[in-house]
Amino acid sequence: MSEQTRPCSLAEKINRLFESIRPPSGHEYSNEQVAEGICKRGLTTISQSYIWQLRKGKKTNPTISHLQALADFFGIPVAYFFDDEAAGEVDGKLKALEAQQARMKEAMGSGDVKLMAMRAGELSPERRKQVMDLLDVVYKLEQAERGDGMNG
Repeated sequence: MSEQTRPCSLAEKINRLFESIRPPSGHEYSNEQVAEGICKRGLTTISQSYIWQLRKGKKTNPTISHLQALADFFGIPVAYFFDDEAAGEVDGKLKALEAQQARMKEAMGSGDVKLMAMRAGELSPERRKQVMDLLDVVYKLEQAERGDGMNG
């Protein structure tokens, strides 16, 4: 796990998911969005107020179907809620995801990146694929130069 000495509470784990895993808009999911998403998938029924109670620690013993639905919604294994080793692995992936999201946010603030995206949007699908292939090559070269080509 991390340098923490005590295991995280259920509420802390759920809140960590909300903080780290976000929709394309980049804003944190609301309890209502998560409840709707779970219900639409037909996983189980759950209310936004019940999710709020779980997040605040007012409810601490949800059913396995609620935990499975939350895990499915956020794309993590349900073991995250029960197994400290699994929670540590998921937390590591969440940290990497947060770092990637921060890099994307920073890049999207750049005028060059916006210009590239606008120009790419005007290309045919075939030409966009060529641009992406070229970007992949340049990216891999830069990673190799930095010595951290583990994400290639």
